[in-house]
Amino acid sequence: AYERRFPTCPLIPMFVASDTVNEYKSEDEAIHVIERRCKLDIDAPRLLKKIAGVDYVYFVQKNSLNRRERTLHIEAYNETFSNRVIINEHCSYTVHPDNEDWTCFEQSASLDIKSFFGFESTVEKIAMKQYTSNIKKGKEIIEYYLKQLEEEGITFVPRWTPPVTCKLESSTSHPRRPVSPAINIPDSATKEGLNNKEILNTSSSPSEPTAGTPDDKLDADYIKRYLGDLTPMQESCLIRLRQWLQETHKGKIPKDEHILRFLRARDFNIDKAREILCQSLTWRKQHQVDYILDTWNPPQVLQDYYAGGWHHHDKDGRPLYVLRLGQMDTKGLVRALGEEALLRYVLSINEEGLRRCEENTKVFGRPISSWTCLVDLEGLNMRHLWRPGVKALLRIIEVVEANYPETLGRLLILRAPRVFPVLWTLVSPFIDDNTRKKFLIYAGNDYQGPGGLLDYIDKEIIPDFLGGECMCEVPEGGLVPKSLYRTAEELENEDIKLWTETIYQSASVFKGAPHEVLIQIVDASSVITWDFDVCKGDIVFNIFHSKRAPQPPKKDSLGAHSITSPGGNNVQLIDKVWQLGRDYSMVESPLICKEGESVQGSHVTRWPGFYILQWKFHSMPACATTNLPRVDDVLASLQVSSHKCKVMYYTEVIGSEDFRGSMTSLESSHSGFSQLSAATTSSSQSHSSSMISR
Repeated sequence: AYERRFPTCPLIPMFVASDTVNEYKSEDEAIHVIERRCKLDIDAPRLLKKIAGVDYVYFVQKNSLNRRERTLHIEAYNETFSNRVIINEHCSYTVHPDNEDWTCFEQSASLDIKSFFGFESTVEKIAMKQYTSNIKKGKEIIEYYLKQLEEEGITFVPRWTPPVTCKLESSTSHPRRPVSPAINIPDSATKEGLNNKEILNTSSSPSEPTAGTPDDKLDADYIKRYLGDLTPMQESCLIRLRQWLQETHKGKIPKDEHILRFLRARDFNIDKAREILCQSLTWRKQHQVDYILDTWNPPQVLQDYYAGGWHHHDKDGRPLYVLRLGQMDTKGLVRALGEEALLRYVLSINEEGLRRCEENTKVFGRPISSWTCLVDLEGLNMRHLWRPGVKALLRIIEVVEANYPETLGRLLILRAPRVFPVLWTLVSPFIDDNTRKKFLIYAGNDYQGPGGLLDYIDKEIIPDFLGGECMCEVPEGGLVPKSLYRTAEELENEDIKLWTETIYQSASVFKGAPHEVLIQIVDASSVITWDFDVCKGDIVFNIFHSKRAPQPPKKDSLGAHSITSPGGNNVQLIDKVWQLGRDYSMVESPLICKEGESVQGSHVTRWPGFYILQWKFHSMPACATTNLPRVDDVLASLQVSSHKCKVMYYTEVIGSEDFRGSMTSLESSHSGFSQLSAATTSSSQSHSSSMISR
């Protein structure tokens, strides 16, 4: 049945074609190996395909059928962009060890994105989305071809037997078992999370609620009043997850309504919901999000020029938030406030939304767990596609998606202009599929017709700027005066105040003037650890060892370079007369770190002496293999100061007996977010043995 999907499969539209490049059959026909080159049309934004310069990607797939062992192993890896992205996938069909009438299927994959024209995070999301959809489609496809075989009269395939050399020995040593007819596997056995034993006895699955336990029931009136319709299974999942939090979580336990949001976001899979909920609770505690409404006052610039605000409620009783994005100067706000203040303001909006949901639940006497957002795009143009502004928007979406799931009940996008599809192409890969289903987009004045705004909002509260009679107190936005713009240095310092602890230090790195930190090691086998963010520019990170101490840095060490450092220190320790290999040695390979990356790592010292951590300016080489300009090159050329980098770092020395973790170092992965979102995002590198993660 599996072989029938080649050379192409109509059930997989992205699978365009395949060619056999290698084939092997053993003499006894027990082993059959086929290697194919497959052509795929990946569902990726046109903009990304254009930048990458490809329309199709190619994978190599190797299928190994072992009739003797009754196994089929499938291995696949990408051929296209293999120097930038490494994808490995493995699938296997095997006979169940306890019931040979059952077929077991296992699938695993790894993704390692080294670099991709500045769109690493987008590629990661596309790959994960594609992989998830393929898993869901796989069972449907194999059942389609099994049914096709049955319609052709093929209900079983005779089991392989070795060539007969001695009939007596063969019949006594390997008695053939009768071949059983194919049986249908119940859907419940294919659900994610069930192991082989659970397949055989699904009635005893731990995910099923146990009847009769005292904590398995909530008050029916309480459910109806505050939580909404729940099946017995969903009710049990909520109780068990809440009980687990009460037993293990140190800190504030979220309300049932909030726990329920995370369960719904993961289709009531307790393990997955618990994972993202714990990450979110850690993030909230780390950044004091629970107190943001009481302790943080938005800057006046936001109050005057951020064109958004709460406005009554929709027909379902959900709080209504109005955002006049087309009238908002995103570039001006980012230049005047920085990403962190803008993100903090959006978080305060979400916290206010949670509070309003609780109020409306009391007012309307029924559970209100989400809000409606109305976005007016009148005035949206190319200036809204300013790259730092889009980057800030994507980061905000990333943080909100991770920490406020199932809070958006409906998104009404009105008066979408022609430039909107470009913005949507950039933003949509970052938005969860369930969230996207809640989007309603209207071009021009379509919102005034049937199926428009009146279906969701009462006529009496439609804002005046949309033709209604209700005065809307949302600020009108407008251009932020350039006199309010702040320098990059001021914004960085403000960001540090907002989100980082005092243990981090800030340093400037110039072309020809690296920043260096001295660490003296007395006991060999100590562990040097570091954690740093590349706030601006690209740098090269090095670690050196010297038996003798370098001279103390001079106060005017930057004078020779005619460079001043308005913010952040710059210290150079390695004397110009020192020679590498004679006076000092390199103990780790250089690591190139891109702007926006966070890097954590460790080094196990082999000798006592003096270790120097160095952050050095990295010049981006021109791309000689293609005429297509690199995104990084274009962005670098637009920087105000292209010869200055900025890092924030923290270092610590730990005794080897106190250090837990792998000793492998300087193996990297990407994460393009600052400290705020670091707790809610995972690395694109799938391997966990490394002690450096960007």
